[in-house]
Amino acid sequence: MIALAAIWIIPLLGLGGFALDRVLVGALTRNFDAQLDFTLAGMINAADLDEAGAVRFLRPLGDQRFSEPYSGLYWQVSAAEQPPFPSRSLWDRVLGPPPQLGCVKPCRYENRSFPGEPLRVVGRDVKLPGSPTVFYFQVAQSTRDRDAQVRELRAILFWSLGGLSLALLALAALQSTYGLSPLGRVSRSIAAIRSGAARQVPGDFPQEIAPLVSEINELLDHNERQAEAARRHAGNLAHALKTPMSVLIGEAEGRNDPLAQTVQTQLQVMRRHVDHQLARARAAGRRGASTARAPVWPALQAIIRTVERIHTDRHVTIDLDGDQAKVFQGERQDLDEMVGNLIDNAALHGGGRVFVTVAGGPGRVEILIEDDGAGIPAEARERLFERGERLDTDKPGTGLGLAIARDVAELYGGTIALEESEDLGGLLVRLDLPAAG
Repeated sequence: MIALAAIWIIPLLGLGGFALDRVLVGALTRNFDAQLDFTLAGMINAADLDEAGAVRFLRPLGDQRFSEPYSGLYWQVSAAEQPPFPSRSLWDRVLGPPPQLGCVKPCRYENRSFPGEPLRVVGRDVKLPGSPTVFYFQVAQSTRDRDAQVRELRAILFWSLGGLSLALLALAALQSTYGLSPLGRVSRSIAAIRSGAARQVPGDFPQEIAPLVSEINELLDHNERQAEAARRHAGNLAHALKTPMSVLIGEAEGRNDPLAQTVQTQLQVMRRHVDHQLARARAAGRRGASTARAPVWPALQAIIRTVERIHTDRHVTIDLDGDQAKVFQGERQDLDEMVGNLIDNAALHGGGRVFVTVAGGPGRVEILIEDDGAGIPAEARERLFERGERLDTDKPGTGLGLAIARDVAELYGGTIALEESEDLGGLLVRLDLPAAG
């Protein structure tokens, strides 16, 4: 909008300034010529012939500058085969002939024959009574004063129109910036909603923007209602499945035959899947409207204590280091779900040493979990994120830990990457999550 205003304002003001310059300079020139015409008419009216047939004036011309040498105002009468009759102000100089012949009407032209003194000349051919000779009467005046007035006039035009153009552009910029500022507020409000700092766009907007804000809030409410209904249905279905599964597990635990063991194992897998979906539904719901913050260091300390108690038979040692001030932008329960699965996997499949590091740049928190196990080949790492995929079938588990951790991390805009640990030689899991400001 500002560029479009500049494209219109600057050329239009330039054209207007050019037209105004032509008009004012033309007016100055006409006024200048009018004074010369008046002087020329006075010369012709005062002219007469003497006994020798030369031109003489019956009365002196009124302007004193005609008597002062090089005064800038001159007259001259010339004729063929006669020496010119100049004013005293010409002194030793002579006005040249006109650029064209036959000036029956006044001829007006510029004369630059005098060094450093441009002249404006008005001349006319005249026949005096009683003489067949055609005399050429000229009046010339220096244009230095007129040119100075033109320069001053053009300077005033330049600065005034330049200032006007800047003022108009500033007004256009102010109008555009102020007029579009509500859209910037809408954008910032939507960013706050996406980050979890707000749930709706505030309604204090101008009436031109209010319908847009109202529609956005209606859309947010509609999406939240749909998401809540989907989460509720998923939860109801999961809880409905858990009850009969609990009954079946109870029945299978009372028997000691292969079928009962198979049923019990598969029911545990089904329960883990149900718990996984419930965790996803809870995380999605909290992510959509939560402004919670969870300090990372205390959460990791609690998880490490729990995992070390679970794996006391394997003598697992877990070390914690890094930035103790990092805060996760999300729910503590979801952080425990992700990091708990990852640390438990490292303790279960490693050789007994686990190293946890907290790092990350501005706006991000990075949790590195390393173990001293055998590691995982690069081509097989992506397969571990598939639900139920396990590379170590000798250890207990369902193969859902990494899948659950990645699903919850992605709900928060985070990532999980598997790499090789340079310090311990096993697997390094890099969990990247948003950090609270």
